[in-house]
Amino acid sequence: MATHSDGDIRALVNRMTLEEKCSLLSGEDFWHTKAVARLGIPAIMVSDGPHGLRKQDLSHAGGSENDSIKAVCFPAACATTSSFDPDVLKLLGETLGDECQAENVSTVLGPAINIKRSPLCGRNFEYMSEDPFLAGELASAYINGVQSKGVGVSLKHFALNNQEYRRLTCSSNCDERTMREIYLAAFEKAVKKSQPKTIMHSYNLINGTYAGESSWLLRKVLRKEWGFNGVVMSDWGAVNSRVAGVKAGGDLEMPGHGGANDKKVLKAARKDKKLAKRIDESCFRILRWVYDFVDNRKEGCFDYEKHHEIARQLEEESIVLLKNDGILPLPAKNAFTLIGEFAKKPRYQGGGSSHINSIEVTSAYDAFQKAGLEFEYAQGFVAEEKESDRCRRAELREAAVAAAKKTGTALVFAGLPDSFESEGYDRKHLDMPENQNELIAALVAAGVKVVVVMHNGSPVVMPWRDKANAIVEAYLGGEAVGEAVMNVLTGRVNPSGKLPESFPLRLEDTPSFLTFANDPRNCEYSEGVYVGYRWYDTRKMDVEYPFGFGLSYTTFEYSDLELDGDCVTDGKKGKSGKSSVTASITVKNTGKVFGKEVVQLYVSDRTGFAPRPEKELKGFKKVALNPGQSVRVSFTLDKRSFAFYSTDLEDWYAPSGMYEVQVGSSSRDIRATAPVTFKTKVSLPVEIGPNTTIGDLLGNKKTRKLIKAFLSKVMEKRTDSEAAREAITDEMIEQSLDSTPLRGLYMAGMHVKKKVCRRFIEALLEKVHKKKK
Repeated sequence: MATHSDGDIRALVNRMTLEEKCSLLSGEDFWHTKAVARLGIPAIMVSDGPHGLRKQDLSHAGGSENDSIKAVCFPAACATTSSFDPDVLKLLGETLGDECQAENVSTVLGPAINIKRSPLCGRNFEYMSEDPFLAGELASAYINGVQSKGVGVSLKHFALNNQEYRRLTCSSNCDERTMREIYLAAFEKAVKKSQPKTIMHSYNLINGTYAGESSWLLRKVLRKEWGFNGVVMSDWGAVNSRVAGVKAGGDLEMPGHGGANDKKVLKAARKDKKLAKRIDESCFRILRWVYDFVDNRKEGCFDYEKHHEIARQLEEESIVLLKNDGILPLPAKNAFTLIGEFAKKPRYQGGGSSHINSIEVTSAYDAFQKAGLEFEYAQGFVAEEKESDRCRRAELREAAVAAAKKTGTALVFAGLPDSFESEGYDRKHLDMPENQNELIAALVAAGVKVVVVMHNGSPVVMPWRDKANAIVEAYLGGEAVGEAVMNVLTGRVNPSGKLPESFPLRLEDTPSFLTFANDPRNCEYSEGVYVGYRWYDTRKMDVEYPFGFGLSYTTFEYSDLELDGDCVTDGKKGKSGKSSVTASITVKNTGKVFGKEVVQLYVSDRTGFAPRPEKELKGFKKVALNPGQSVRVSFTLDKRSFAFYSTDLEDWYAPSGMYEVQVGSSSRDIRATAPVTFKTKVSLPVEIGPNTTIGDLLGNKKTRKLIKAFLSKVMEKRTDSEAAREAITDEMIEQSLDSTPLRGLYMAGMHVKKKVCRRFIEALLEKVHKKKK
């Protein structure tokens, strides 16, 4: 098959009329790009994802855009991210890529990697994590998997789309440091490591400007700084002003609107040569994306049964064991009682654009039955309870308790109903349905052993967690969730998942409690970089379950943490020392069964230079170990591992000083630590003037020596009486000087004349000016 080079595509763009170019900038319909018949340019199809192929069913007329073909539903991102395993996400991507080729779909609309700012966000089930490092690493693996099959992805939603409430008109107001460190970092990593074919810009405004109209976001940051060379498409219906969007770097509007916006762009381009050039750039990127798929088209089909098995494997890697007093794994010969509507009809995916029309769904009831295990069953509760169902609540609960008493062990399949979390709206609370909490409390009170299996897309409060014997977090585990859960409960699979988000004790404890989804026009990101565990760990707050937490049926020992150096530099030319450090630790399976452990590395800034979270994830690896086996696990840390984003420098900056490398099993279970020093000759810029503080001058390498000498002379000239010196000590003066501007020295007990301050400011300016030269 012929392939199209960049030169071929540019020649094709040059042959297009301006009308044809403008027409290419919007979709033909809900799922297709436009063709240009005169030049033989084909249309391609995109499809919703990201955990299954939600392709529109075109086999019958009269259907809506929401009718989709039968497909395999894999675990949602809330589950697969819990694997902490890039190989899991890569396998998911490869599998979806094969399905896309078989169905002639060019691009999967995903992955969705918006940060879980609040556990209330209705779309958290398809987002990955509260941590950008984890989200970025796993998104990169997913993208590499999909695109290895000649199929593209659309990384979304760029950016700061962290709530569903008023998402089309609300402005996410956030300082740049927070954006760079938290909300953009996962996108940056995915772009630099994987170059997604397309990126989808979000609905919302950012600091008063629509994301799709922000040249700072789409051109300066995304393209110029990160090197993104793919297509920027709109979220469906996200375009506010199409002309402004094209100028800002938005290539493709989806879906099409009958060419209405194309005409506006055409009219503007006839008067604006710069806009016409931007249109050429967009057409080039769109055609390169089109032909990248067309030139790599692979006819074929896929094995549904095989992909169903892959769905099961992915979920087995992702299930998180939250509590176990020894009841799990279940004894092979014991009978037990399955309780809950979700045991027969599991909640295995979320609602909205990612909803998959599944071919086959295997419940726990089906799996236990197929395995020939002895069990009772009771409904226990109505998942979507209506007012008319309330009268049956006591009856169902009592029947479930009676059934549990027959076997002595209750396996309760609980969680959130579909109506509790979906695209389009946010949750109002963290509570589970009242009828489920009452059921679990009644079972505990009856004296039976209680294992709770959770089906939910985001954290919930568990008022019974201290009394339950075991808690298994299955999240939204895809169509094979029943088989995967059975294998974990019975010990055929040892759980190895870790929580990619913190589970708070109360909604009021969450960092964005005061500002989340409560203003129709503005959302203030006032918590800054303190999101998720960065908030809870820094404030030393108790949580229900911490970030990175997950138990196993075996135990792991950590020992011998070593760094291959005690000092790291920023790698600037002429700077001696290492630009990276490798941390290595031994992990041993000290239990009696095979198991997998996620080794997590965090960095803690001990310099005190700037406000920083108590620790931040900078590395993770999943290792598989037989009983008694050990392995050496290594991580490489560079400048970025220690840095924060400095808006003064407009770059990442790691101040000189001491840092601590922490390795453990969760953010709250650190097993070993080691100090490391970072050194840099880079100084933050400092503006010299009457309002420059002494503290800023002491903290800057260029001015530190000068200000120290000046203060020393001033202190020597003090003529205070002994009584005055007792009242205002040298220590008190030093403390007050940190916040004292130069113009205030004469009021700080130093008695410095204003003209002396002016001369000193001139000397400082000359010093800094010479340094710049």
